[in-house]
Amino acid sequence: MREWWVQVGLLAVPLLAAYLHIPPPQLSPALHAWKASGKFFTYKGMRIFYQDSAGVVGSPEIVVLLHGFPTSSYDWYKIWEGLTLRFHRVIALDFLGFGFSDKPRPHHYSIFEQASIVEALLRHLGLQNRRINLLSHDYGDIVAQELLYRYKQNRSGRLTIKSLCLSNGGIFPETHHPLLLQKILKDGGVLSPILTRLMNFFVFSRGLTPVFGPYTRPSESELWDMWAGIRNNDGNLVIDSLLQYINQRQKFQRRWVGALTSVTIPIHFIYGPLDPVNPYPEFLELYRKTLPRSTVSILDDHISHYPQLEDPMGFLNAYMGFINSF
Repeated sequence: MREWWVQVGLLAVPLLAAYLHIPPPQLSPALHAWKASGKFFTYKGMRIFYQDSAGVVGSPEIVVLLHGFPTSSYDWYKIWEGLTLRFHRVIALDFLGFGFSDKPRPHHYSIFEQASIVEALLRHLGLQNRRINLLSHDYGDIVAQELLYRYKQNRSGRLTIKSLCLSNGGIFPETHHPLLLQKILKDGGVLSPILTRLMNFFVFSRGLTPVFGPYTRPSESELWDMWAGIRNNDGNLVIDSLLQYINQRQKFQRRWVGALTSVTIPIHFIYGPLDPVNPYPEFLELYRKTLPRSTVSILDDHISHYPQLEDPMGFLNAYMGFINSF
């Protein structure tokens, strides 16, 4: 009997080794085209991927898009063309640790660094003195809050924000409900490096699909695009480090929520109300109580955590209504 188990063990070792070193999936034609149409700039020796599209000729308007966790700037592809019909420049980046950007490890990932990368990108593009419209989602909402705090402080070299539109981000720790795996990984215990290395497409897709609405869930090919972005540069191995933003949000709640309540620029929130991460009505009630001056667009009741992917036309119409209101 013991010899049988030894043989099974000897067979399992190379199989497990092969499993743990599975190469990332090939990019789909659409995702490959997205990468090919983008560029890279260097921030403190690290390559950051970004998109910068020219839109309406003669318009002074610039919009910068900040994506969510755990995906990338490709989250905006469904509304990209629509934005170019309204703005002179449409810009998006993959945050450090996401998408096609570098994913150093070990590394102390922080919201502060991501905000500094956004500022560095705009300096790289020669836009540091231009007024910027920010459009953000999820993780990007927190980065936007830090940028807003810096803007409020009138610090030299910081970007000038004209307007801010948030969407389905956990800006209030008390109404944010991360997934079970996120809770485990964010605490950085001994299981984190094991779980991140064992993560595969099956685990990823089963974990992400429930945050979409029942009628607007991504196709398998769309999920593979998301997974390919994560697996690029072994990004699955830094997910636990990236998730430290949840702890940072708790620690710096006063700073970041205070930034939203103290500025006078136009602020809007586009909300998919079926979101299990920021559930209705508790999130919306707290948002309206905390930010009574902000306007809100509530999408159809079956739209969930990724409104720009689940209802791109509804999302775009809501955003254009906001932008055209001031």
